[in-house]
Amino acid sequence: MAEGMTSLRAPAPAPLRGLSRAEPMVRRLLLVPEGRPAGCPVPAATEAATHRLFNVSIALSGLRCLLGYVILPIVTPAIGAAASVGPVVGVPVAVVALFFDVMALRRFWAADHRWRWGISLVYVAVMGMVLALLVGDLVHLA
Repeated sequence: MAEGMTSLRAPAPAPLRGLSRAEPMVRRLLLVPEGRPAGCPVPAATEAATHRLFNVSIALSGLRCLLGYVILPIVTPAIGAAASVGPVVGVPVAVVALFFDVMALRRFWAADHRWRWGISLVYVAVMGMVLALLVGDLVHLA
């Protein structure tokens, strides 16, 4: 480059400050150790396992919501089943779904996945719905 000329390259974007400050908090909350060293790629098997666990956990949460919002309120009365069947089925499914949701979320953070923040928002919404159903079932059983 000639003397006195400046580079026309744009400066590198600064990391999102809010997210970079929140990341250690989220890692502590999920009991996930700090991220891998910079430049350390995620092994393909780990990424594949992360996506597989995501699919299983979302499917379980979806099943719980389907049971809670469609099948149990509509189908059980239609076939003459007792209203108490819903909570008896719903509580164990909700507990398993929440367990898998937390495990999958932890896996995304442990793998330092590039979508960990977006996936975290999805999981918070899904877990909120499943938790609402679980609380409703527990109140109904009490």
